[in-house]
Amino acid sequence: MIRWRYRLRGLAAATAGLLVGLACGTTQGSQAGTTTQEVGVTDTSVTIGATTPLSGPASFYAPVSKGANAYYQYINAQGGVNGRQIKYVVYDDGYDPAKAVPLVHQLVEQDQVFAVVGELGTPINTATEPYLNQRKVPDIFVATGASKWGAQYKQFPWTIGLQSDYVSEAKVYAKDIVKNHANAKIGILYQNDDFGKDYINGLTQGLGSNSGWITGTASYDATAAPDVSSQVAALKDKGTDLVLIAATPAFAISAMKSIAKLNWKPNIYLDNVATSTVNTNAVIAAGAGQAIEGMTSSVTAKDPNDARWADDPVMALYRKVLAQYCTPQPCNPTDATYFAGMAGAWVLVDVLKKMGKNNVTRTALMQQVRNMNISDDPFNLPGITLRTGGSNQYPTTQLALEHFQSGHWVIDYTIINAR
Repeated sequence: MIRWRYRLRGLAAATAGLLVGLACGTTQGSQAGTTTQEVGVTDTSVTIGATTPLSGPASFYAPVSKGANAYYQYINAQGGVNGRQIKYVVYDDGYDPAKAVPLVHQLVEQDQVFAVVGELGTPINTATEPYLNQRKVPDIFVATGASKWGAQYKQFPWTIGLQSDYVSEAKVYAKDIVKNHANAKIGILYQNDDFGKDYINGLTQGLGSNSGWITGTASYDATAAPDVSSQVAALKDKGTDLVLIAATPAFAISAMKSIAKLNWKPNIYLDNVATSTVNTNAVIAAGAGQAIEGMTSSVTAKDPNDARWADDPVMALYRKVLAQYCTPQPCNPTDATYFAGMAGAWVLVDVLKKMGKNNVTRTALMQQVRNMNISDDPFNLPGITLRTGGSNQYPTTQLALEHFQSGHWVIDYTIINAR
């Protein structure tokens, strides 16, 4: 069950009592063997939530929560997890931290969620992380690859990521650049926050003694209109012949279109959060297909548009679940952003299954996610394992390179260990 909510204070206040009653029911002693249960957990349900950009400059990511919800609905139709239905509360934060903070407070204090799962965006999570950790609310599988989610596990023990971190991703690009583009003049377009700066740090570290190849950087603000034509022109004027685009989809699309308009032909490395076929199709539709031919990115999950996986059982499941449970329709199965959301939901369901019926506490959840060893994730490429433990709190540190050729991504299935 999903409850899509915008910031309607009157409605939230009017229904707060009912929501708390639904989310907080305790069942101690109601069934033999049932233990005292945590906030957001009853014998028949577990309530989770997130804020996400259903609107605004990062609304390209809206399918992440929709894909996740479709999978939760599918699991509920199969009887739930250990007999519990997953209730998923989603608020639209518009990719604005000022909106996200009160909405997260609402998730915790009114909706009484068991955990915040898959909250999207580096600036959003940066703003909400201190509160969730102070309240000891699991803040898990944040939908951002900022390196700090793994590095700051002692400072913020209730927060953990899931996807490959941006520093690791950039290091993989650095290895490829040294190998295939020696003495490149590198320009970096980046979002002016921890998200974008991680790519600069990762590329610099990965290049090592060749870091002098970076000849220029240009930034944009996440809340600005998605037009980076002036930044792209500035990089071109610096003599750049290789560009790393470290941007969210709307800004990345603007960058690729701008490169084409300048009749500029640098080698392009595109961050993997912007590689959806929907995004590249938008660039091609604008007549900029030649500009992105041959560009490089990275991947950890299977691609629903890759013929290699046409008969893979997970693709059949993905399309079935999206068709039956994704709302509102249409939900485009060629948009891998839905696939990413469903993949994250699969991991949460797997973790909840392993927790069992009678030990569903916030502490137990964090123990599970801090000690993962998942090698059978059907959404990931073969050979990629989700692993955490001890000082390693980066669940995904393996990637494969992919190249854009003739209108689609072609994956090199050599798995690269980034850390």
